[in-house]
Amino acid sequence: MSIGIKISLNDKLYIRDPQETSLGQNIIKNSILLIDEIGFEAFTFKKLAAKMGSTEASVYRYFENKHLLLLYLVSWYWEWVSYLIDINTMNISSPLERLNIIISTLVYAYKENPAIDYVNESVLHRVIIAEGTKAYYTKEVDKENTEGFFSNYKMLCEKVAEVIIEVNPEFPYPRALASNLFEMANSHSYFAIHLPRLTDVKVDGEDYEEVKEMLEHFTNTLLLK
Repeated sequence: MSIGIKISLNDKLYIRDPQETSLGQNIIKNSILLIDEIGFEAFTFKKLAAKMGSTEASVYRYFENKHLLLLYLVSWYWEWVSYLIDINTMNISSPLERLNIIISTLVYAYKENPAIDYVNESVLHRVIIAEGTKAYYTKEVDKENTEGFFSNYKMLCEKVAEVIIEVNPEFPYPRALASNLFEMANSHSYFAIHLPRLTDVKVDGEDYEEVKEMLEHFTNTLLLK
């Protein structure tokens, strides 16, 4: 049963909001599946249209290019994580408990399916791990930042930084720690799967428990010493 969530994103990311039509939702659904299957470098609107049984022109009615589509998917995911954090930490008074819940939510957000049938959170999670940094590690990052393309991610990190300050008001790097939690979760998941000698954690299928334990170790060591 759908819980009726609509994720609000920067309207400069798209020409027409894909959440509002069945074609747009089909574009989102199949772009996630295709990027996961062949990688972002090999992904094209022509291949996406073929997978959908549609036309390349129909995709261009929603997105100007594949980079903005990737930015849309990444922003969608971070806004979804932010929503889950709000829900999961509601009525939790202890800042440390809220921070631990945030870490768990970050690592396991893909398991909490909102029954939005055109977004497979598990597959999107893999896309974020493998391709997410390509959305903002670009030459256009400064220009796109002025357009507000990364506001969802920045607001999410600010939300976590505020909890970190509650846990330890004297900690000098709350925003750095907040952003590092997200970056480490993805990079070490990627390393565990593809470059295991670069990390000490293991990922078994969709079991990211060691990633969660690593993030908890870092936060507890830094904030509670």
